[in-house]
Amino acid sequence: MSKDLRIRNGGQIVIEHLRNYGVRRIFMVAGESYLPCIDALYDHQGEIQAVACRQEGGAAYMAEAHGKLTGTPGICFVTRGPGATNASIGVHTAYQDSTPMILFVGQVDAGTQDRDAFQEIDYRRMFSCMSKWVAQVDSTERLPEYLARAFAVATQGRPGPVVLVLPEQVLWGSATVADVMPFKKAHPSPMPSELAQMQSLLQQSERPFLLLGGNGWTPATRQIIESFASRYQIPVGVGWRRQECFDNRHPNYAGHVGYGLTAELEQRIKEADLIIALGSRLNQPTTVDYTLLVSPQPTQQLIHIYPDADELGRTYRPTLAIQADIHGFAEAVQNLQPISAPARGQHVVQANQQYLDSLVPLDMPGPMNLNTAASIVAKRLPIDSCVTAGAGNFALFPHRYIQISAPGTQLSPILGAMGYGLPAAIAAKLEQPEKVVVCYAGDGCFQMTMQELGTAAQQKLGMVVLVFNNSTWGTIRMHQEREFPGRVIGLGLSNPDFAAIARAYGGHGETVTRTEDFASAFDRSLAFAASHHLPALIEIQYDVEGISPETTLSQIREAAFALRKEN
Repeated sequence: MSKDLRIRNGGQIVIEHLRNYGVRRIFMVAGESYLPCIDALYDHQGEIQAVACRQEGGAAYMAEAHGKLTGTPGICFVTRGPGATNASIGVHTAYQDSTPMILFVGQVDAGTQDRDAFQEIDYRRMFSCMSKWVAQVDSTERLPEYLARAFAVATQGRPGPVVLVLPEQVLWGSATVADVMPFKKAHPSPMPSELAQMQSLLQQSERPFLLLGGNGWTPATRQIIESFASRYQIPVGVGWRRQECFDNRHPNYAGHVGYGLTAELEQRIKEADLIIALGSRLNQPTTVDYTLLVSPQPTQQLIHIYPDADELGRTYRPTLAIQADIHGFAEAVQNLQPISAPARGQHVVQANQQYLDSLVPLDMPGPMNLNTAASIVAKRLPIDSCVTAGAGNFALFPHRYIQISAPGTQLSPILGAMGYGLPAAIAAKLEQPEKVVVCYAGDGCFQMTMQELGTAAQQKLGMVVLVFNNSTWGTIRMHQEREFPGRVIGLGLSNPDFAAIARAYGGHGETVTRTEDFASAFDRSLAFAASHHLPALIEIQYDVEGISPETTLSQIREAAFALRKEN
């Protein structure tokens, strides 16, 4: 605890603690309910960057993406009422994606609470089901205690969001308090007996599969796990939107597990005799609606390794449950050797070859082939580039074709929240200004946060935004055709000229309608972003028939009609 005792107002206490905790960037939409915090930021401009966002949903997305990138809590400040409700989408994303994040919300003064005062909300009730901890600080003197706990809760166990509510009297009030210094995160590790049982299960296994997930991966941890997979001859898959957990160019890599996985990978997982899930909650997208592993008792033997005991056995009854995080597990297995030399080399080679075969672009109806476009992006991007994506079927294309190489090179929401791609790209470019950042967004997805182009332009961020325009809510169209074929309603979008909007913000914008024109447009956009330090946008217009890398809408509709005739 710091011994530097001096009187400070609540805003100064909050911001100085954030500085002490290593916070370098705050995403915010200014509001009068937390003015003392804004004023305190004035004195720390060289240490903490205040990023003025256009809407609280975008600000919260940026904070969540920052948490994914760094493994430390992303920080977002919003005002009471409408500010908090707008920001809730980022909090929900952080919760389902297990991302460390802290949302600070201004609150009405205690003298007016419980009167349905201007913009008053009970945030404990509002955020309780989508955050790890919600607390209202009712005393200026207790701010250090709450701040220290917020950082601990957000990062320990299963990481996630914390919401701290700051009433006006607490921020305007003064106190003489010592700072609470940051703590060092604990890393739970496996017990020796658990490692011995894992060794025995691996020794008996003929078709094991290692499934990775979670946040906070470092190059060192990932290298240890890559070596572990090589020694034990295990093919490796990554959970839904967690491709950065393992080098996609590694000879043990088998592919992206979740919605849109290949038929070969699906069969491999279902026929495995042992699944080792490390860092993954085995959520619904990763297990493809709980079909790859049957709940509650999988047909495969399951070793589930996760830092939060509440997740072990929650959906699946594991053969062996190990409460450990990825770093603790990696340290424990760093020098672990197989009981005897495994004979699964061909098993690994076949899995990797099937993955490599899936990188060959497939045909697609219409003059614009998104499979080929994604393959072009993959070949042109530097290996350390960061690719972000929102939610929609358009995201299946980068997931399939772009090989992710390292932590910090992919940002996508497991939650499936639209509007995420652009704010995440902004967070990535702010954190990694030297790297190429490319955002994938659908026409509907992009319009949910496209005003953050203003934030990108103001911060002079050279990124490339690919907007996929099929003039419809594509994913819902796919589901509608599957369940109610031929009865399309409420899905059409009348869109603006997206390229012109980018130019209006001072960036580069162009439109592509043919596959053969995409490569040169992408090259121009990369060059503009690098030289002008401003966003470049390509609007890609394509036929709605090409709804996914392998399937057309007509095929889905015809299959649905055929099924109805059979029944």
